[in-house]
Amino acid sequence: MIELKDLQLLTALARHQHFAKAAEACNMSQPAFSMRIRSLEDKLGISIVRRGNRFQGLTGEGQMIVDRARGILDGAKALEQEVAAARGEVTGTLVIGVVPTATSFAAQLVNRLHRAHPRVLARLEVTTSLSIQQRLYEGTIDVGVTYGDSLGGDHMSLTPLYDEAYVLMACEQMLEGYGDRMTWAEAATLPLSLLEPQMQNRRILDRIFADQGLRPEVMSESTGFMASIVMARAGSVATILPRALVDALGPLQGARIVHLVEPEPMRPICLATVDRQPELTTIRALKGIIAASAS
Repeated sequence: MIELKDLQLLTALARHQHFAKAAEACNMSQPAFSMRIRSLEDKLGISIVRRGNRFQGLTGEGQMIVDRARGILDGAKALEQEVAAARGEVTGTLVIGVVPTATSFAAQLVNRLHRAHPRVLARLEVTTSLSIQQRLYEGTIDVGVTYGDSLGGDHMSLTPLYDEAYVLMACEQMLEGYGDRMTWAEAATLPLSLLEPQMQNRRILDRIFADQGLRPEVMSESTGFMASIVMARAGSVATILPRALVDALGPLQGARIVHLVEPEPMRPICLATVDRQPELTTIRALKGIIAASAS
């Protein structure tokens, strides 16, 4: 009989496409992990994995099992949470994939969730919008806080959260002569530190500059905002940040914020979930928190 553990290992292998990485994610040694997969193949009498000198993907039968396994694992997780809900409590783990620009908002959302349901363990995983969409379908995250207009495909539900707007942060000396507003054309003349090009926020900023026929001077790139904020406060660069992040951080000594205008673009940030039945009680609880905040 196939055990849930077998399905968990197999979906991990499909996700990581590498025996050693999948074994590490499952807190197992690679030999023990490989032996468990081999044992499952022997039990079913089929080949699940195409093998060579390295992992070469799943067979057709293996992919079919993975597709079914994800639904079974979702159902088992939902059952555990429904049993707890029948006792009058919301409990369980809620995995939230978040784009970097929405991290501060997601943290505030988790705080409200904890106050209402203290037994829910929320895990925030900061990643790209593309990864969020893929992992939602794989079932390795439960919800995503991401750009609503970056998602496609069927069976996806979006709950609007807020519109992302942009501000520029720099030291006072770099902003001498400016008031509380600056055009994108003026921002393009400053040395900038931005996210890496594969990040959705960077692609958005690049598109805004390109639409204005501007070629900004990008001096450094990173996968998160902290390095850019530190350098901006030190005076070596300016950086462009989501307004929601700046509002959450509050005043930062040594830095000044100006609003970017001409244009003033906004991008929708949404809560994304895949339509699965039954819906996890932790997801319902989070949606309830969002609805209460909007009312």
